[in-house]
Amino acid sequence: MTKVIAEIGWNHCGDIELAKKFIISASKCGADYAKFQTWSTSRLKPGAWDDDGRREIYNKAELSKEDHLILMDCCNKNNINFLSSVFSIMDAELLSELGCAEVKIPSFESRNFELIKYCNKHFKTIFLSTGTSSLDEIKESISLINKASLYLMHCVSVYPQEYSESNLPRMKRLMKITKNVGLSDHIEGVESSKIAIGEGAKIIEKHFTIDKELPGRDNKFSILPNQLFDLTKFIKNRELMFKDWGDGYLVKAKDSRINYTGRFNGK
Repeated sequence: MTKVIAEIGWNHCGDIELAKKFIISASKCGADYAKFQTWSTSRLKPGAWDDDGRREIYNKAELSKEDHLILMDCCNKNNINFLSSVFSIMDAELLSELGCAEVKIPSFESRNFELIKYCNKHFKTIFLSTGTSSLDEIKESISLINKASLYLMHCVSVYPQEYSESNLPRMKRLMKITKNVGLSDHIEGVESSKIAIGEGAKIIEKHFTIDKELPGRDNKFSILPNQLFDLTKFIKNRELMFKDWGDGYLVKAKDSRINYTGRFNGK
């Protein structure tokens, strides 16, 4: 069954109680993972985020070691897997120290070979996004992953993204080089994710919020709880429809077969 990652990211803006509400909501909606982002703003280089207010939000949304423990505990209590993106080996070291078995490497670090090698050694599962890499670069990156299980995420690093920018044929090509391929989806709503599932995506990542009016760019194009629930319900119903009952007719149809066959052939 296709898995769903609710990408909370930094939508919580550093409010841990709010982050816990995100986790609880994502779990109730049927998501498999509640995902965050692990970074240290002490290592943030100068960039566009200095001009648009993002550095301030990054500072607020930075998660301490204690914050991680609180969120991991909340995930455990609400039967949803904790996951976080890392941007450096130091970030990955923190998650490894905390006992995380799974890790996400975002598109912007998909060519960070030292980070990939570290994660391959210290985690059981790697989710690797590919939004800023060519196919040849992707092949080079995944050649370094020979110990951890790999989920390769087709991604378009545009926020938000248009349907016409999806390039789903590329996702299909990724399926030829590794078996577990999914979509990190930045289109508003969930219709695009449903289309990708129909094309074989084994995991879907969607930005998730409980309030689009919260600060931060990502909240504006994130899906709401009712949309997340719609997506997970679609996945479950699709799974039911593909249950193989064999080549005969359903046993429940036996009475219809007996009672309705030839019913208008009477005298």
